[in-house]
Amino acid sequence: MSKAIRFILNGETVEIADLPPATTLLNWLRYDRCLTGTKEGCAEGDCGACTVAIRELDAEGTLVTRPVNACIQLLGMLHGKEVVTVERLASPAGALHPVQAALSECHGSQCGFCTPGFVMSMWVAYRSEPKPDLARTNDLLAGNLCRCTGYGPIIEATAQAYDRPRAAWDDADAEAAAGRLANLAADGALDYAAGGKRFRAPVTLDEFAALVEAHPEATILAGATDVGLWVTKHAFDPAQVIHTGRVAELRAIREVDGALWIGAGGTYAEARGRIAALYPDIGELIRRLGATQVRAAGTIGGNIANGSPIGDMPPALIAAGATLVLRQGAERRELALEDYFLDYGKQDRRPGEFVEGVRLPPPEDRGRLRCYKLTKRFDQDITAVLGCFDVALEGGAVTAARLAYGGMAGIPKRAAHAEAALAGQPWSESTVRAAMAALERDFTPLTDMRASAGYRMQGAKNLLLKYFIETTQPATATRLVGAGAAVA
Repeated sequence: MSKAIRFILNGETVEIADLPPATTLLNWLRYDRCLTGTKEGCAEGDCGACTVAIRELDAEGTLVTRPVNACIQLLGMLHGKEVVTVERLASPAGALHPVQAALSECHGSQCGFCTPGFVMSMWVAYRSEPKPDLARTNDLLAGNLCRCTGYGPIIEATAQAYDRPRAAWDDADAEAAAGRLANLAADGALDYAAGGKRFRAPVTLDEFAALVEAHPEATILAGATDVGLWVTKHAFDPAQVIHTGRVAELRAIREVDGALWIGAGGTYAEARGRIAALYPDIGELIRRLGATQVRAAGTIGGNIANGSPIGDMPPALIAAGATLVLRQGAERRELALEDYFLDYGKQDRRPGEFVEGVRLPPPEDRGRLRCYKLTKRFDQDITAVLGCFDVALEGGAVTAARLAYGGMAGIPKRAAHAEAALAGQPWSESTVRAAMAALERDFTPLTDMRASAGYRMQGAKNLLLKYFIETTQPATATRLVGAGAAVA
């Protein structure tokens, strides 16, 4: 058990014993360590100017490197990990890293404010995967916003970096990183207190369950893609935090009794491939969720536990018939995911109880479930309306229908009246239009900054019609971007 936060910063082990637990990595880097290459642009995980790399060892002991937004990472979350900032990339003699050199020679920096964040996103990709094509490059950089609209040269530089000779110092540092992290593993659980506030990070599931049961008032922290914003935008300063990040069992993603088990601490990035293998369109939905940095930190369980009516994953998982496992102490209970959401801001979760994981059943038809997300911009935007549909047919008639929506009510919700309008009817345009009309009995959407009530209702209806067109006219172009189950 460690009483201090210990992690590695650019190859050097650091120890923190007296800073408030809600201190963000970004503020610590800039104000305590004077590493000002990491910039603050938005302080909410949108712009990518604060992107740094996190290194850690996975369950097999393999070094994993991922990009995160430093502005919404709390210091306790870094215990036992390594942080790499832009200052680390050049050689000890000052030679530019291939990523930096390519960006400079392609004139990818104008005002320069966003440049360190782009460099770090490019560097993580350079270290983690083969040379990306244009579509993959766009995905990798979607979480970094350029104020000078210089994306063309930055995209070109990403490709050119791979064609340059490897940086020997960079490869050597990556090899050494695994040893540095292994030495930190002995620190085990974290129990950190400062200024009357406490941050705990247990290492076993039983320890985690006992802490949550003993401290039901504590804030359960996973990837901080929501809680981090509470800290930076609403001055949230929790007295008690219990972090999921060091509990290997909560990060497990595996097949159990024919279903895919997704631990509540499993990130979108970790789960996407396994989910997409079963449900391609949910995989495509995850690709549009947030950006690379958000998917590397945000967790599926956290998205569910927060109960947001515009969370992207609950409607998709509801349409797939997923079930939720909740745990309180040693007791577990399982319920249909749709039954967990009771009302706006209210979920079926008892004091001291937490989301342990989700069971995702295998599909009857791999391509039948489709997901549609309406937003003001395609990438990295919060949903206005989300529709996820799975309609089973036999002999041309509807035998079962699961129509789940987000953004249409105070909770993610199935459209019961629309489903009833489809049941037993021929799968035809007239049937679908009757179901579209029934949506007005299912939902009374609101007007807010993202969409008007009228837009939401019309959008919800049109998404169901789009699903009908995709399933009956597969040659019709319905999608302009993306690689879902029905690509235009």
